[in-house]
Amino acid sequence: MSTAYVTVALVTIALNGFSAFAAMTRLKPIMRSLGPALDRAGVSESWLIFPIGALKAAGALGLTLGLLGVPLIGTAAAAGLILYFVCALFTHLRVYDFV
Repeated sequence: MSTAYVTVALVTIALNGFSAFAAMTRLKPIMRSLGPALDRAGVSESWLIFPIGALKAAGALGLTLGLLGVPLIGTAAAAGLILYFVCALFTHLRVYDFV
């Protein structure tokens, strides 16, 4: 594995892992900006644990397994995270939330 691949994977794991933790625990500093964004997008705060937090946590775990030697799981996790973020982008764009 190249250094760039491992670095990008580790950063992605760390950021999605933290984001999943923050969403599932409704971390107060994060909720100050996330709460209004959810309102603008029309997404219920009850979705923070499942599906939002669960999908990010599963993606981070899958990428970790991919780095540890299970390449098909890592590839599936990467594809799942890409799909998640494309859907999130669409959700915000459909309500003209450009902030």
